[in-house]
Amino acid sequence: MMFLSAVLPAFLLTAVVSGAPIHRRAANPNDVLVFQFADVLERLETEFYSQALAKFQDADFVSAGFGNTAIPKELFSTIAGDEAAHTSIIDSTLVSLGAEPITSCKFDFGDALKDVATMAATARVIENVGVSAYLGGANLLVDKELLVAAASIMTIEARHQSLLNILNSATSIPSAFDIALSPSQVLAIAGGFISGCDLGIPANPALKITNTGVPVPGTKLTFESTGIPSGVDTSTLTCQMMTGGSAFALALPFDNCVVPNINGPVYIFVVNATQPLLNSQVNQATGTILAGPAPAFIDSIPETLGQVVKAAPRAVASTTTISGAEATGLFNAADPANQSLAPSATSDASTATATSSAAESTSTGSPITVLGWSTTSGTTSGDSPSSY
Repeated sequence: MMFLSAVLPAFLLTAVVSGAPIHRRAANPNDVLVFQFADVLERLETEFYSQALAKFQDADFVSAGFGNTAIPKELFSTIAGDEAAHTSIIDSTLVSLGAEPITSCKFDFGDALKDVATMAATARVIENVGVSAYLGGANLLVDKELLVAAASIMTIEARHQSLLNILNSATSIPSAFDIALSPSQVLAIAGGFISGCDLGIPANPALKITNTGVPVPGTKLTFESTGIPSGVDTSTLTCQMMTGGSAFALALPFDNCVVPNINGPVYIFVVNATQPLLNSQVNQATGTILAGPAPAFIDSIPETLGQVVKAAPRAVASTTTISGAEATGLFNAADPANQSLAPSATSDASTATATSSAAESTSTGSPITVLGWSTTSGTTSGDSPSSY
């Protein structure tokens, strides 16, 4: 998925611009590790969209509420193409750095692909976490050229993020700021899809929100995780919600973790301390984190744009404009009494007058409208499509 994919593509920008992988004699081992991690995540992402597009047909998108199936299908296809391009260039760059891509990973998406609605919601998480991974990776890359390259990829991921917010009928840009995640935090979310390979990076224990239904402001959240010790005194724990633009997380009692009045994505951690986590991958006290993050979207402010995207396409009427002379002919053909009023080929003005008189003699004062010709109680205009 996009998670850390964002981190790795950083070094790729030069390759993208030149059309060839970057060639370096000595790569920093940390940069190589980050690139390999990103490569796995990009492969995961590419496979996710590939399976989704192969599985779902028009009827599946209609069942998910899309009136115009072309819109989501086109967007998912575009995103899939971007992710495949990221995978290809990362592979080439790793080889140029004297390293090898990790190709032994297996990806299992399970119920995430059970229907279009679930797939779209999962894709939204993937893209949002991808942006967070790019931000978190900025703290890990040693080569500044690679850092700039990664930032150029992150902007594309952010566009994917906004599009998927819209497809899920949510706020397209819910915050002026995004949230950075470390690779271990990224794997707490993405790791459940990956097996069969060693990424060289430890994953945080996954955190599952056990509530049924979609969380909204006022929802009291409950959790489960292998990272929460059995029999622990939960009064010593906090649930901490990280949102974009906040300097630190909102720390709440673990047993009273109520969603505040927020809108957009939030990352939730279980922490064995009351001190709020800093919203910084440089200074965050990660040692206090027991589990998470768990991603959630609090969609409290719907946008009209999302409703428009899901609306059925409107039929566009096909019309043909005819001249005033042709309109007169239609009147005459409809009423034999008007045959003597047939228009002269050399006198449009007299045609308009004659037809107006004929119209008045057969109407009760109500408008008579023909495409290209309109009369209303003695007022006539020729060659003007006044009513369609």
